[in-house]
Amino acid sequence: MIKKIMWSLVVCAAVSLPAFAAGPTYQLAQKYVLGGEGAWDYLTYDGNGKRLFVSRGSHVMVADPANGTVLGDIPGTGGVHGIAVVPSMNKGFTSNGRDNTVTVFDFTTLKTLATVAVPAKNPDAIIYDPTSKRIFTFGGASPRTIVAIDAQTNAIVGSTPIVGKPEFAAVDGRGNLYLNMEDTSEIAVVDTVKNSVKGILKTQPACDEPVGMAIDVPSNRIFVGCGGNNVLAVYDVGPGNPLPNLVSIAPIGAGSDAIGFDPATKLVFSSNGRDGTLTVVHEDSPNTYTVVGNFATQFGARTLAVDPGTHNVYLVTSEFDVTPTPVPSGQPPRTMRPGTFTLLVMSPK
Repeated sequence: MIKKIMWSLVVCAAVSLPAFAAGPTYQLAQKYVLGGEGAWDYLTYDGNGKRLFVSRGSHVMVADPANGTVLGDIPGTGGVHGIAVVPSMNKGFTSNGRDNTVTVFDFTTLKTLATVAVPAKNPDAIIYDPTSKRIFTFGGASPRTIVAIDAQTNAIVGSTPIVGKPEFAAVDGRGNLYLNMEDTSEIAVVDTVKNSVKGILKTQPACDEPVGMAIDVPSNRIFVGCGGNNVLAVYDVGPGNPLPNLVSIAPIGAGSDAIGFDPATKLVFSSNGRDGTLTVVHEDSPNTYTVVGNFATQFGARTLAVDPGTHNVYLVTSEFDVTPTPVPSGQPPRTMRPGTFTLLVMSPK
């Protein structure tokens, strides 16, 4: 513990640390009860159709975040984790962890076009890379695998083993994919054309258990939510860096499972499900970051999507009942109350 504290002091001296400042602040502007069955994982916002795609365990709910209406549903996605959309191809893709498949759906009608069996167990995160025109999904169970799919033909074009448990990923538009690996506290750099791992960065102790990730492409910065020590780590991923280079850290709330970025306002967001807060951090410069504040959301709201048009941040959660039976951690287990699944709209003020 002493060594970890001493190293943290060194990090504080070596990288830019944020100051706390007022505004722009965020508030919980709307709550819409969407209802329906299933837990949830990643959210994806479609700026073209102004739709929010929400993974619900066995299906994907599609909602209008402006008024909380449910627009449609994509069924048959067993264990769905994430949704990647490619409007230019009129396609969307889901990673189905329980089924070990990727569902390809029509972006307009939401009808299923194909189901692709992938050589990976529990495919978790999923992302589209415009450089290679490929969909990448990442097997979260052993043997862990990076799977590349041709987004135009739906054919599997590559499969690469990895060691760590993959979480979120980001692409830079230059053929590089950055992948958080939570249990090993690493970031992998992947060549999206060759589908090969170019290098791996150990993030501890500055960043313990990296989970959420977002990217500022013009500034060559990736933002990593570190669930093990509740910080946002900022890395330089410019062309001159073979591996990400740590440039700043900032405190965030507990239970972060997603990071978002608004290019217009230069705001970075962390959804903190355990605290029931949204941490907002401003990118003053590529190496300097100001913590705007932690704004109340609701317990369990751990993933998010950013609307760059309105600058709203969308989160989802549910109400929970606490049962009296203790669990090994000492915290009482929580059970979702039926019919209480809710969309939260956080707006700037």
